[in-house]
Amino acid sequence: MAAKLLTIGFDADDTLWHNERFFKLTQARFAELLQDHVEADHLDARLLEAERRNIGHYGFGVKGFVLSMIETAIEVTEGRVPGHVIGEILRAGQDMLAHPIELLPHAQETVEALAADHHLVLITKGDLLHQERKLAQSGLGDWFDAVEIVSDKTPETYSRIFAASPGGAGGAMMVGNSLKSDVRPAIEAGGWGVYVPQELMWSLEAAEKPAHPRFAELEDLGGLVSLVREIG
Repeated sequence: MAAKLLTIGFDADDTLWHNERFFKLTQARFAELLQDHVEADHLDARLLEAERRNIGHYGFGVKGFVLSMIETAIEVTEGRVPGHVIGEILRAGQDMLAHPIELLPHAQETVEALAADHHLVLITKGDLLHQERKLAQSGLGDWFDAVEIVSDKTPETYSRIFAASPGGAGGAMMVGNSLKSDVRPAIEAGGWGVYVPQELMWSLEAAEKPAHPRFAELEDLGGLVSLVREIG
């Protein structure tokens, strides 16, 4: 008999509130700044290469993204990037860090409903201060019993978090928009993985859907309470 669901983990960015669209807007701004030096498609590819290289150095989030843009600008201009362009890149990053939080549909009512009889954990990657600020501004912080801001999301990450949560891994579910970070590793750790896709997705988060009995997909968070009740 399957363990009763006691713990629900939520991803933050692009699961509870909008995030990726601000990266896309900033990337378009980056392309405009460097349009005299390189075509946008080539620039996007070079930036993605830099982000992939730099994850191990800077981690996930806006600050690493900004440093990767600066590095890419230096590379594609062979060191001739004007100082004012670097300044604009830094200002673009500051704008991202200061952008107000906009909750995704059904986020608030779903979190509130599940908090009544489940242990809720926010599990997110990124810069500590920025993620804490976003959670505070979201108005959702009081509904979570625990917050885990991690450097990466691996099966070991979820095993550690689930082991310290009611019901253990067998009684845990992770909800998120990334198959690579939220769904597959949570299932590998023994929990449920619920995929709630968003239109925009960072290329480095791409992964295949798992063929597993503990995998579920929802159109949006509006169906999550019913799914949790159905699982039991």
